[in-house]
Amino acid sequence: MAEILILYYSRYGSTTEMANMIARGVEEVPGVTAKLRTVAEISTVCEATADSIPASGHPYASLDDLQNCDGLALGSPTHFGNMAAPLKYFIDSASGLWFSGALTGKPAGVFTSTSSMHGGHEATLLTMMLPLLHHGMVIVGIPSKERALTETTTGGTPYGPSCLSGRDRDMSVEEKQLCRALGLRLAKMALALKGVDQQ
Repeated sequence: MAEILILYYSRYGSTTEMANMIARGVEEVPGVTAKLRTVAEISTVCEATADSIPASGHPYASLDDLQNCDGLALGSPTHFGNMAAPLKYFIDSASGLWFSGALTGKPAGVFTSTSSMHGGHEATLLTMMLPLLHHGMVIVGIPSKERALTETTTGGTPYGPSCLSGRDRDMSVEEKQLCRALGLRLAKMALALKGVDQQ
């Protein structure tokens, strides 16, 4: 009945792991499926993108994926308090969807990973929300009733899940819980906004 697009960019795998956990949360809700998509690397010299098919992992997103979703989870590593260039490049290509209002009224959440505790988790999440607000999307965060928010000693914010990444570091229990919580909330919100009765 509803499909949540989990659209992300990941260079070393931490954001991919978060995307997979969000998908698990989405699929806890009957009638809702998760669609995982990534974006191609880009050359900042000539704005060329990588090959059209990734060597491994999830397929590359298309604007049709974005237009046809019932909800969106947008994820990126932190790059100086903002999303990474490949994801920004893809989002910037969606102005046609802005003109048509294709995303208006759909729920959206954001997630990020970074390798240092104060490396810009919250700034990145907030700046990732801005284009979604321009599209008229309904922003979904994580309410304080989620215990993992008060128990985490690594990543996790009310603005969305975050992960303290790095070599030889797995996601904490709380980081995983918060990813699943966002997926669950997006799925329920998508059904509610579509007017689907939830038992």
